[in-house]
Amino acid sequence: MSQITELPDGYLVEQCLDKIRPYIQRDGGDIELIGIDETGIVYVSFRGACAGCGMAAMDFSDGVRDLIIDEVPNVRDVMLVG
Repeated sequence: MSQITELPDGYLVEQCLDKIRPYIQRDGGDIELIGIDETGIVYVSFRGACAGCGMAAMDFSDGVRDLIIDEVPNVRDVMLVG
């Protein structure tokens, strides 16, 4: 994998998560930024009621992933951990 010249800004990723966090918390869950690697891949994890929920993968691919990629420069991908 090739390295990118500038890593995504963790603060901007957190701002994206804050936009969707109220909807996730309404269902008894939460979302956490785990980290950003040197290739520009962002790692997030669902917590609480969303951890292990069958709908979590769909919520991730249809919303969380796209929001972060669209709004945070230099993000190559977003991966759901756990």
